[in-house]
Amino acid sequence: LSDDLKTLGEVVKYKTPKTAKKGVEEMVKAISSLTSEPIRGMAGGIRGTLNADKTEMVHDTVLTGWVDEPFIKQLEEKLNTKIFLENDTAVVGMGEVHFGSGQGHEIVVYHTVSTGVGGVKIERGKIDDFSTGFEPGHQILDIDHTILGEDQEPTLENLVSGGAIKERMGVEPYEIPQEDAIWDQLAFYLAHGLRNTILYWSPDVIVLGGSMIIGDPRILLDDIIRHTNAVLDDVVPCPLILDATFKDTGGLYGAMAILSEKV
Repeated sequence: LSDDLKTLGEVVKYKTPKTAKKGVEEMVKAISSLTSEPIRGMAGGIRGTLNADKTEMVHDTVLTGWVDEPFIKQLEEKLNTKIFLENDTAVVGMGEVHFGSGQGHEIVVYHTVSTGVGGVKIERGKIDDFSTGFEPGHQILDIDHTILGEDQEPTLENLVSGGAIKERMGVEPYEIPQEDAIWDQLAFYLAHGLRNTILYWSPDVIVLGGSMIIGDPRILLDDIIRHTNAVLDDVVPCPLILDATFKDTGGLYGAMAILSEKV
């Protein structure tokens, strides 16, 4: 909740329900606990692929109970306000651009490395135009399957995400000691994905967030920068690479940035 779209008030946190119906109920309950005043507007993000109007999720492998459900329309009716929805990574990226590590830069790429891998390009403070959305986590890196084997899609996400590490090693990433060599190995894999980001999107700065980056233990920033410089091999200069400012409130700051343009 924000009164001025510059500062956050009280924050309510809860686990994302498995169904859109329950999600709508929880959001209405949370918002009602924060204010009884009329709401000027709302903005937020959700994982998965959105429809053209950004009112429904049309594809996701995790929140399947939200797919093709008119939850934005239902929320707008219950709360009597206009709601602006974006991909969750894009919203967090907006938070970093307007309030965090991306401030002062014209072309910013935000990547999250968490359960999955996502990314967004933001130019001059606005999410860049796209046809179907940004999916950098699905880029193919291990082309000949030498790392992951034949049974897994050889994507960046399957190389470095927390979900992939748990599946590959049988433990949660946070259970792996920081001194384990796998963290430097993950930085090496991630650097190859960032090389593509740099060559395709040509950003001034790359901001990295998500539990695999700003958690503890983590993929260390110095290792990421070192490997990225090495794999670029002077083809182009390596842009500034920074840790995200926000842990789990970046989306709220991004929502404020979006609403400042809309209401």
